[in-house]
This record gives sequence, structure tokens and C-alpha cells, in this order.
Amino acid sequence: MTEPTGRRERKKAATRQKIADAALRLFLERGYDAVGIRDVAAEADVAVTTLFSHFASKEALVFEQDEDFEQRLTRAVTGRAPHEPLIPALRREVQALVRHCTAEEAAPIWRMIDDSPALRKYEESMRLRHAESLAAAIAADPGLPQTTTAGRTIARFVIDAYSLAREEAEPDAAVDEIFRMIEAAWEVARSA
Repeated sequence: MTEPTGRRERKKAATRQKIADAALRLFLERGYDAVGIRDVAAEADVAVTTLFSHFASKEALVFEQDEDFEQRLTRAVTGRAPHEPLIPALRREVQALVRHCTAEEAAPIWRMIDDSPALRKYEESMRLRHAESLAAAIAADPGLPQTTTAGRTIARFVIDAYSLAREEAEPDAAVDEIFRMIEAAWEVARSA
């Protein structure tokens, strides 16, 4: 996540982080469904309106790094070196995200998500949004000739690669295997 520069931005970021930390702590202690928005606001010592100025929903509290995740994926496309191939750049970013999400301290969070239909639904909608943002970044790159469908397909594959790999016993090996298939699909799309 980019560091806020001004005092006001730093205070907003600190408040947002304080709310997210309080929410996660309560969710893990009591269970996601047992904690209400008012509980989180009280724990973070903020008003409910302040909480909602930082997070659109209760589910968003769990996925507080959602925006950062999306930006990292699009920057893998837009920020790669000139003439750097697309798929290896995306693979590196997905590998880093998978390693972050498969760290030992993340396991209780993923168990909570897996146990909650509301969180699973939110995660699915988030993944679709990320795929659309990634597809837009791919489509906007003039050095990547392909159809809109090819860009959207590769974006979905990349987002699914993240989800599939984080669930595997050997996530790094899974990323390698999945990205070999994505690379092959991209080559077919480029040659069509």
C-alpha cells in the first residue's frame, strides 16, 4: 500500500487500520457472525459513521487490503519494464500475494472466510471486480495485441490462479503449474 503523504491522509490511514485491526481481532475471537458493526466501532473507539466512511460493509472489514491487492495486480501490467512479457510479470505478483496469504498467521482468517457464506460471496464478487480491473489494464496496454475476450480470459485465469494456489498444500508449485497453463493460453490468444 502506498504511504499517505499529508498529515490528514496519515490520520485517515491510521484510523482505517485501527478499525480493521479491531474488527479482525473481534471476528477471530467471537466469530464473524457474532460481531456487529457497533461492536467493531466501539472496539476501535470510533463512531459507526466513521467506520462506514472507511468501509462500505461488514464484509469489507475482513478484506481490508482489497484495494491494495487490486492495485498490485494492475501495476504488474502497467508498471512492468518496457518489453517485459506480461505473464511473467503477473506470475511474480500472484506469487507474492499467495505467499502473503498462505503465511501461518493468515490461516485463521481464511478458515473464517471459508466458514462464512457471506464472506465467500463477498470474496467471489471481489475476485470478479479484480478480474475486470486487470482486464482493463491489459486492454489499455498498446503493446499487448489481443481481443477483449482474450484479455478478460487471461485476467480471470490470473485471479483464479491466486485462489487455487492459496488452497494447495504446495502453493509455490501450484502457481508454477497454473502459470504454465496461463502462458500457453496467452500464446494461443496472441497468435490467433
